[in-house]
Amino acid sequence: MARRKKIYEGKAKILYEGPEPGTLVQYFKDDATAFNAEKKAVIEGKGVLNNRLSEFFMTGLQSIGVPTHFIKRLNMREQLIRQVEIIPLEVIVRNFAAGSMAKRLGLEEGAPLPRPIIEFSYKDDKLGDPLVPEEYIIAFGWASQQDLDDIVALALRVNDFMSGVMHGVGIKLVDFKIEIGRIWDNDFQRLVVADEISPDSCRLWDIETGQKLDKDVFRKDLGSLTDAYTEVARRLGVLPSNVTHRPRPTLIN
Repeated sequence: MARRKKIYEGKAKILYEGPEPGTLVQYFKDDATAFNAEKKAVIEGKGVLNNRLSEFFMTGLQSIGVPTHFIKRLNMREQLIRQVEIIPLEVIVRNFAAGSMAKRLGLEEGAPLPRPIIEFSYKDDKLGDPLVPEEYIIAFGWASQQDLDDIVALALRVNDFMSGVMHGVGIKLVDFKIEIGRIWDNDFQRLVVADEISPDSCRLWDIETGQKLDKDVFRKDLGSLTDAYTEVARRLGVLPSNVTHRPRPTLIN
């Protein structure tokens, strides 16, 4: 079997050349990182769970008319996606105060916000993904004003969908981040939801107990990350039948 051409490797995924022009294969790793990769571990089964959960959310979004890069899941760790031009921004949607927002503004963790708030950060690990205002985004040419209007509209639709789905299984969607990509059809540009949607990119709390079911479990040493992600998958009905173990994380120095 011919060795696949690696296009890009990030902290949690690897992109390989796809079988057709304009496609890529996205492979989900078991690596977990936090604090700009200062904390690292390999957690068996994490990639499998994120692959299935991202498939679930991406197909759900497509079913309500939100375009994504997702084409199909290939196996337990890989999915076929459209090749896109990633806009160098993380689009953060917040429904409740948590994390850096709570610290910056002195808000109580978990306090409901008056409405969903959208923030943008510039994708650069060396700089710590700094928050940037829309003025910077337009001035530096990362996106146009029309792009930003479309991105905000997409992000709010994703939020409506995700909030509803999560509430239905007893989970509070505190916040999440997505990435947006451009697909070109001749001179016509389309914006699509790209990268992944998983507990790696969301804050998810149990509505009744406040138990964290996301990567904060790893960040704050609150228990087993695999157990938390497995619980999200179980509630959503997408738990792979062979992920039943509770492995210990392997720490990387």
